[in-house]
Amino acid sequence: MSGNTKPNLSESQVTELVKRLYGLTSSQIRPLPSYEDQNFYLAPVEGGEYILKVMNSEDSKNTDMLEVQTYAMTFLHQRGLPAQTALPTTTGQLMSLEEIDCGFGSQKYLVRLLTYLPGETISKVPGSPQLLYEVGKMAARMDTVLQEMHHPRLSVLQRENFKWSLSNVSLLDPYVVLMDGEPVQEVVKDVLHQYKTCVVPRRSAFRKGINHGDFNDLNVLVQPSGTDGHRISGILDFGDMNSGCYVYELAIAIMYMMIEHPRPVEVGGAVLAGWESILPLNAEEKDALYLLVLARFCQSLVLARHAVTLYPENQEYLMTTAKSGLRILRQLWERGKEEVESEWFQSAARYAEGGRSV
Repeated sequence: MSGNTKPNLSESQVTELVKRLYGLTSSQIRPLPSYEDQNFYLAPVEGGEYILKVMNSEDSKNTDMLEVQTYAMTFLHQRGLPAQTALPTTTGQLMSLEEIDCGFGSQKYLVRLLTYLPGETISKVPGSPQLLYEVGKMAARMDTVLQEMHHPRLSVLQRENFKWSLSNVSLLDPYVVLMDGEPVQEVVKDVLHQYKTCVVPRRSAFRKGINHGDFNDLNVLVQPSGTDGHRISGILDFGDMNSGCYVYELAIAIMYMMIEHPRPVEVGGAVLAGWESILPLNAEEKDALYLLVLARFCQSLVLARHAVTLYPENQEYLMTTAKSGLRILRQLWERGKEEVESEWFQSAARYAEGGRSV
């Protein structure tokens, strides 16, 4: 993806777009962080709160994929999960392909207006065992609901060369050179080797499912609940949806919930317990979980460095995970599979037996 695929709409362009497509007059517009797209918070004079999502020009070419993602969000919302839904344009379309000049020539960007979900990202609140349990439970519940979904273009989720899929960890190989000179590069190489020799041979035993694919600490919203707790109030960003395996979703959730936690290794037990309250793992999935979590760290660290070469102006956001990720990856690797797995599974067992007390 070239560096000029990310949209860069001005506030005046957003104002015109929202008025023309949705008949809304913007009274407040606030840009929001995004990896490859452009997002805005909108509060129109007509009332309500919305998120305007402008897709990058490369992904905007794949309208079938975006149609399935938008349908999935509605499907989850209708079944009681806190996902956004798309609002129709004045002509009744849930998506609109717009030709816009952002300063580097006219390109086509797919535009959606999404419902606003209240709350703050889970990265900003203490990761209590109870909340981490709910994260695991919500991720598993989401995947079981997605498995019931039918759509005529569902096959687009078979993303064979999608770099963020945990089926495609080997696609990182050409990018590892971007970590030359960093001590953690050897750990990354070792993890990739272990993945190929220990995970790939077992993949046929993993149960297949549709993954959200990016159940991270910036894509899960929470609100205060009770005296000192929180509840999940939103699931954001379905752009990485793909046909994968259930255990991938769990590994991704565990990995990202570690990022802001003061004792990251402890995270796995509570998230695992919540997940297994809905979808117990089979033996092969259990055996692969540790390496899948480490492989996701590698994906995040390596692909973030690649993205910075494309979008250097967005380096701070792109390297968000890297700040803690390097340290946690090394910690997990040094402690080793046996010790980490023992802590996770024993903690999860105590959690299940003791009424969610770890």
